[in-house]
Amino acid sequence: MTIIPSPAVRAGPNLFGRGYVSMFAPEQLTLGVYFPIEAFDGPEPAMRDQIELAQQAERLGFAALWARDVPLNDPTFGDLGQIYDPFVWLATIAASTSTIALATGAVILPLHHPIDVAKAAASLDRLSGGRFVFGVASGDRPVEYPAYRRDADLRGDLFRDAFDYVEALLTKRFPVHASAHYGRLTGGGDLVPKPHSPRLPTLVTGQSQQSLEWIAQRSDGWLTYPRDKVQQAQVAKRWRDALDNSGAAFKPLAQSLYLDLDANPDMPPSAIHLGYRVGRRRLAELLDALRSIGVNHVALNLKFSRRLVAEVLEEIGTEVIPHFRIGPT
Repeated sequence: MTIIPSPAVRAGPNLFGRGYVSMFAPEQLTLGVYFPIEAFDGPEPAMRDQIELAQQAERLGFAALWARDVPLNDPTFGDLGQIYDPFVWLATIAASTSTIALATGAVILPLHHPIDVAKAAASLDRLSGGRFVFGVASGDRPVEYPAYRRDADLRGDLFRDAFDYVEALLTKRFPVHASAHYGRLTGGGDLVPKPHSPRLPTLVTGQSQQSLEWIAQRSDGWLTYPRDKVQQAQVAKRWRDALDNSGAAFKPLAQSLYLDLDANPDMPPSAIHLGYRVGRRRLAELLDALRSIGVNHVALNLKFSRRLVAEVLEEIGTEVIPHFRIGPT
């Protein structure tokens, strides 16, 4: 398969809005937090005090707030994220914050029509002043594809088709674009608004049924899953190799991490689901190790926190984040 990067990708990172710039820089690491900013059992959070907690995260220097796209409750699969539509939710948060990046982790591209996705993404980016970072994925919840009358066996093809369609709408005026699954743009209509900057930064989540070469060429960064340090170092090297082989400039590597911050600052890490129970000093060591292997952003999920999440945010913000800001090393 021949992969042709868009002209915007070749032009480099200067085209991105302030959300992307505040999150990512070579050889540096920032921290974000997933909604709901809440500890809870079961699939559905209470969603209390989320705007206030988002404002607290911004004040403390967290780089990004993350929201997931979970259209339907699948009781066999796990939690529902922040329960609200990610674009509606992040627009609500945008109105109550001013500097922190707003990211999706991730919009399930094959399930939605590209025109609707592009319209929502560009609108959120404009309304937030260029703070939106567009995480996308192919999706993996079995209940969703039949409900949308999509063939799960084709989700890799559907993802690429939707990705190309959305990119055409966001980067071109009155585009002409042929889609195998979502319709045809004839050049007679144009998407408005366009993003705040010439290119809306787009991160691919997992591999979304694509090769790493494709992701390195077509995306503006990669959002992967947490692993132990040895495995993650291997994954980070694969990413750097894919970028080198594609001739791409710096594109960030980000990951999620479930966190239960222990009150003992020196407690060593112990494994929990997709993350660690750990004290703040050992957390800082863990993050520094991730930075050293090439991870540029860690999005924390506090679902399993045994402490009040406001206290956890405050401790990370005052004791950990000062070591992980974009700026001179």
